[in-house]
Amino acid sequence: MSVSTQKNMPLRVGERGAATGSFHIEDVYPCVDGGRFPVKRLAGDVVEVWADIFRSGHDIIAAQLIWRRETDRDWQKSSMTLHDNDRWFGSFTPPDPGRYVYAIEAWTDEFATWKHGFELKQRAGQDVSLDALEGAALLTRAQYGGEQATTIIVRQCEDYLKSGDPACLLVPELAGAMTESRERGDLTRSQLYPLTIDRNLAVAGAWYEMVPRSQSTVPGKHGTFRDCIARLPDIAAMGFDVLYFTPIHPIGKTNRKGRNNALTAARDDPGSPYAIGGCEGGHDAIHPELGTFDDFRDLVSACKAQGIEIALDIAVQCSPDHPWLTQHPDWFKRRPDGTMRYAENPPKKYEDIVNPDFSCDDAGSLWNALRDVILFWVNQGVRIFRVDNPHTKPFNFWEWLIREVQTKDPGVIFLAEAFTRPKVMKGLAKLGFTQSYTYFTWRTRKWEIESYLNELTGYPERDYYRPNFFVNTPDILPYHLQSGEAWMFRSRVALAATLSSNYGIYNGFELLEHEPIPGREEYLNSEKYEIKVRDWNAPGNIKPYIAALNHARRENPALLQTRNLRFLPVDSDQIVAFVKQTTDAGNTVVGVIALSRDASEFWLPLDSIRVRVTEDLSPPVALENIMTGERHAIEWGGVRLRIDPLRDPTLLFRCLA
Repeated sequence: MSVSTQKNMPLRVGERGAATGSFHIEDVYPCVDGGRFPVKRLAGDVVEVWADIFRSGHDIIAAQLIWRRETDRDWQKSSMTLHDNDRWFGSFTPPDPGRYVYAIEAWTDEFATWKHGFELKQRAGQDVSLDALEGAALLTRAQYGGEQATTIIVRQCEDYLKSGDPACLLVPELAGAMTESRERGDLTRSQLYPLTIDRNLAVAGAWYEMVPRSQSTVPGKHGTFRDCIARLPDIAAMGFDVLYFTPIHPIGKTNRKGRNNALTAARDDPGSPYAIGGCEGGHDAIHPELGTFDDFRDLVSACKAQGIEIALDIAVQCSPDHPWLTQHPDWFKRRPDGTMRYAENPPKKYEDIVNPDFSCDDAGSLWNALRDVILFWVNQGVRIFRVDNPHTKPFNFWEWLIREVQTKDPGVIFLAEAFTRPKVMKGLAKLGFTQSYTYFTWRTRKWEIESYLNELTGYPERDYYRPNFFVNTPDILPYHLQSGEAWMFRSRVALAATLSSNYGIYNGFELLEHEPIPGREEYLNSEKYEIKVRDWNAPGNIKPYIAALNHARRENPALLQTRNLRFLPVDSDQIVAFVKQTTDAGNTVVGVIALSRDASEFWLPLDSIRVRVTEDLSPPVALENIMTGERHAIEWGGVRLRIDPLRDPTLLFRCLA
């Protein structure tokens, strides 16, 4: 994108360059949709910026990055350097989460232009006496520089006036001082580019989803927040960072669903937690059988002590018993016969749910109420929200709400649960959602997995789309898990945990739960409609395996990012091999994961990998198995390995130099 100048220039920035079109600032990276949406980075990350910068004529130009928090007035600055072919490079490092903007400024470096011409004439033996006077005159017009630059300029100017020796004008330190201090009459600024800086958990986290009412140890008894607290050591031992709850609000009774989504509920059926709202309250209330707000705050504190954060499910929908239907009846649509319009996704019907009408006359109050719900839970200590079906609500609403909330607390994380068309999913990510669900759940073949990851880690997706790979959900029991084979469960969780820096499981996965509704990708006897009590240490569970994967993630920062991923060419359609590296190549991990149950031997090529050795990059000399410590020497650019999926479908190695 080519830009000239902004009108909101600081004092003394001239309009001459903009008016004559002297400078062009094009092909700026990073940039999402021409700067309409923010690029996403992590607090403390170096933000690298590239741009083509050029102007008419042969004059030498200079450029710098300017950046600040969106709400600040003062700019911070860092110089840009010419790479080649008018391609310029610069960087800056925002220290804290928040919304930032950055821009590029370019101007003619008159002193550098003078110096270049002077030296050419001098080498050619031409008379440069007048040229020297012109250079000295430039020194007298210097301004804006710091104390050190001013001292250098004054000293060299005085030395020239005393001696008349033009060498005084050619010392290297004077060029730098003049670049800092010269008047920039033709300064041109690009448009402002938005940037969102997030905290670590936005980029890397292991999520454990559970239904809090099913955490009791007594069959038939409704679980409580105290029961959830009792489960925390087990969840922490598996290495999870985020404990994600399905909705914890009162559940309506009107049209309550029975077991297995039956239209008629039995007397003791608890209903779906997604039918939010009853006589006890709505989205800012707690289901009374779960406990009190004091109990919830104790749970938040107990999670913090275990290094875990709570994530809450936000479903913008209501039971017919929700207080809003009485308090704000105009927020909801009615049918021609006066009855309430319940939610539908034809042919599916949700008779226990009604949706707010975002096109109603009082939509502004509805928006404010939903924002206040989020802020209410932020005040209770919750900073992560998984949003149910955001693609069914107006995009401009989410863009507004996320900005409103993150203005109050830049560390709040939003996960978009939108299994819909790819461009819609990407659109939600662009407008502000921190993380996004993906199609990983259904990507099972090698070419599908590799092409999908190449898409997510390519440009421009890598700059705004943060995938969260869930292996299953309360709504989805994928066909490939329905056989209940342990190797497949291990393979899928390993793929999720190593290919993506964010991943999640829904409780019961660790117990290999796999009984479906025949012919469908749904759980039979789903706990969306009933209370379950489980033996969390049942024989055959894969909890130690999940714990080992999460430990490997924490010990290897290469696994805690998704951007720097490359697949390795292994001659088997049943094996996925990849390499992930930190930005500095100080940690390099190679993974091999089987997609079938058959044991096989294969050649793993490693000749394209380079790892950090002090200041240099060198080929690795060995692989160290992260799980077992076993080492394999690398010879002839690779290593021959054997994988037995029934024993372990995953090989994870650290590259050694």
